[in-house]
Amino acid sequence: MTIEERKQKAAELFCAGYNCAQATFASFCDLTGYDEKTALRLASSFGGGIARHRDVCGAVSGAAMVLGVLYGYDEPDAEQCKAHYARVSDFLNAFSEVHGTIVCRELLKLTEKKVKADEKNPTPTERNEAFYKGRPCTKFVISAVELLAKKIEEIEHNK
Repeated sequence: MTIEERKQKAAELFCAGYNCAQATFASFCDLTGYDEKTALRLASSFGGGIARHRDVCGAVSGAAMVLGVLYGYDEPDAEQCKAHYARVSDFLNAFSEVHGTIVCRELLKLTEKKVKADEKNPTPTERNEAFYKGRPCTKFVISAVELLAKKIEEIEHNK
């Protein structure tokens, strides 16, 4: 799948009503080996900066999940941990360099009052034309997918 196809897939998923983490993570099913339904379920908790708590952007969390599936470690090994954290940190820094932060509330320029309200009310915002027109989330999903695809190409090239 090309980067453009992957970005299109992620945007389509997001615009179909899936959250930012789901759209990002599921656009890499061909690489992670997960079927789309499982990928969507695995990433379902991370939208809105984890259940609308507005912490780390869901698109960023979805990308970190992909890196974990592809390059993570499964034994307590300090060197593997260090290498994996370096890969994830490189991605986080690249996203932050483009957007100024990886934090949902900062990306969306939300007030503390709005963040507190969202934490108490986990009901997702209705997805309609006004939502998609006013929210920059599609842009963040596409950016996360593009940056992640390039990071994966870099990792694979340097193997």
